[in-house]
Amino acid sequence: VVFDSHWCGSAPCMPARRDIMTGRLNFMEKPWGAMEPFDQSLQSILSQEKKTHTQMFADHAHYLISGGENYVKGFTAWEVNRGQECDPVWTRPGRDGIRPDIPPEGYKGTWTEAEHENRSHFHTEYDYPSVKTMWHAAEWLEKNHDADNYFLWVEAFDPHEPYDCPKYYLDLYEKEGDYDGPDFTHPSYAPNEFNAAETNHLRNRCKALMTMTDRHLGEILDVMDRYHMWDDTMLIFTTDHGYHLGEHGYMAKNYMAPYNEVFHIPLLIAAPGVRPGRCEAVTQNIDVLPTVMERYGISQDVLQYPIHGKSLIPLLRRETDRVRDGAIFGYFGKQMAWTDGRYTYFRAAKEETNQPLYIYTAMPTVLRQVYGGNDAVNTEDYKRIEMGRFLPWTDYPVYRFPADIIHWGNDSQQFVGRSPYNEDTLLFDIEEDYEQEKPLQDKELEEHCLEQMKRCMKLHDA
Repeated sequence: VVFDSHWCGSAPCMPARRDIMTGRLNFMEKPWGAMEPFDQSLQSILSQEKKTHTQMFADHAHYLISGGENYVKGFTAWEVNRGQECDPVWTRPGRDGIRPDIPPEGYKGTWTEAEHENRSHFHTEYDYPSVKTMWHAAEWLEKNHDADNYFLWVEAFDPHEPYDCPKYYLDLYEKEGDYDGPDFTHPSYAPNEFNAAETNHLRNRCKALMTMTDRHLGEILDVMDRYHMWDDTMLIFTTDHGYHLGEHGYMAKNYMAPYNEVFHIPLLIAAPGVRPGRCEAVTQNIDVLPTVMERYGISQDVLQYPIHGKSLIPLLRRETDRVRDGAIFGYFGKQMAWTDGRYTYFRAAKEETNQPLYIYTAMPTVLRQVYGGNDAVNTEDYKRIEMGRFLPWTDYPVYRFPADIIHWGNDSQQFVGRSPYNEDTLLFDIEEDYEQEKPLQDKELEEHCLEQMKRCMKLHDA
């Protein structure tokens, strides 16, 4: 079943994973960060309630650094293939210590020594980390195809920048002489700095990497075909977020409004006894946890707090045509977004200061930094940090950080002050204007969307 109105909740990477693993929206409480000690993850629930073997194959190096703590906790076994993007697995010192990131002359986009070093280790297609991830997952499935009661999480980082793959994949989309400019692979998280030919080259590189990824995803599906696993196995296919390659004048993600290119994502589910088809119901990745729980016959009574995901089993059985009237989504500290599948509404912060805004967490880490030690928070600001039972859905005490004391080195995800890319409130009819290029000016419709957004926020304990 293809779900045509499937949406992210939180973005980007780790916030989206916490959504999937917990059935709750991360972006309502904090940005990128760890799984919390009070979280009940899907893999832990399956292991504890059904003695399910839970297995992960991934090449997402963020599981191994600050801001990625506890995501692999609960898996019976897990593997992270190294060398993706700027994973510092092969980084070498220079003559004077740390080698500076100095791109070649004329290079546009992001360039790091770590990424350059990693690429030097890719000699064949099977050296690429995402290929290894799916190859190893297919091998595991081949060896364990007759096992019962397992949960296999396969997570390829690709297709993701850098758009790097063997040339024969790029040749499928870009013939000799089509492009004679510099070979860019990794756009910066900023408005598009590339000319039309360079932008098209990056899009072709993305298509090439997507094709390589698709080929090796097919190896997993081939195992399922070979052993007729569709008769007794559920398959869920989705992703964490999308990407801009020049749309709206942007490259990448995180800093702009939550457009369809990033937040309207695929979801396909195959399960025994389920007829193929399409579903127009509004769904989100927070629905994965309750769907899998119901499939395993696990009651939500085992949960220690309320979740907001909905089981999609009734939709798969055609027992209903919806599980919610609308959904909220977004990046922490940016525009709040709502959709009912017909309209998308982005509400900007009222104040230019983007205040009041707080981070709630018991795990004070963020991507590559910690909230302390003159890192993401200066020592003189410690006195502004509070701790208490601030979250209404758990008695676990958490830190409350005023957002304006955070010094996060990731510019694209900054939330201290309202960004110039997030200062507009926007309303779109995506049936008539899917590209979201023609904002509507309709006060009555906007008021309706605002009321629906507020209702959704209350349901999510805002």
